[in-house]
Amino acid sequence: MDIKNWKQSPKIQEAKEKLEDEKVRGFMRWGFEIVVTLVLAAMVGIMLFQTVTMQESSMEPTIAVGDRFFINRVVYKFSSPKRGDLIVFRTNASDDAALHIRRVIGLPGETVQISDGKILIDGKEYQEAGQFPEITNPGLASTTVTLESGQYFVLGDNRNNSEDSRYSDIGNVNKRYIVGKLWFTCSPFEKFGFCERW
Repeated sequence: MDIKNWKQSPKIQEAKEKLEDEKVRGFMRWGFEIVVTLVLAAMVGIMLFQTVTMQESSMEPTIAVGDRFFINRVVYKFSSPKRGDLIVFRTNASDDAALHIRRVIGLPGETVQISDGKILIDGKEYQEAGQFPEITNPGLASTTVTLESGQYFVLGDNRNNSEDSRYSDIGNVNKRYIVGKLWFTCSPFEKFGFCERW
């Protein structure tokens, strides 16, 4: 049998078609796996993370207007906010309610009062890690505020230009209205990275 006839023999043709068919199936399987992976990654991203842009000056100088973040939406499903956490919350259950970013100061079961510019938690002066301006307007916290179960007292870092738990429009923040914790700075580029340093 010469080479030309050998290449055209039915067995060779059948083997060649089978090999090509396996290649096509391999490429299709590979493409399908990539698409499924991308879809699952997108779904996990949507469920776990959300972006928020700072719209107010209440957290300056820590956060500037226009700074953009990823929120970790899962962390408080398995734990509770800690003192000092930067949380994102709504003032009510409506999905249309504006998102706010503030720092957790008082925890459930505690009392909070602001006296002579100082924060008192359960009657003792709270020593904060950061350097924040002395508070000139204690608002609702001029008298003792008692936090019920699932309630948090929050303040903006721009202490004298922040709408927070000192004012009735915000008041104590209920855990069920907390969307998540600031997790990662998306922009501006010079602040790019995890937010744990705050």
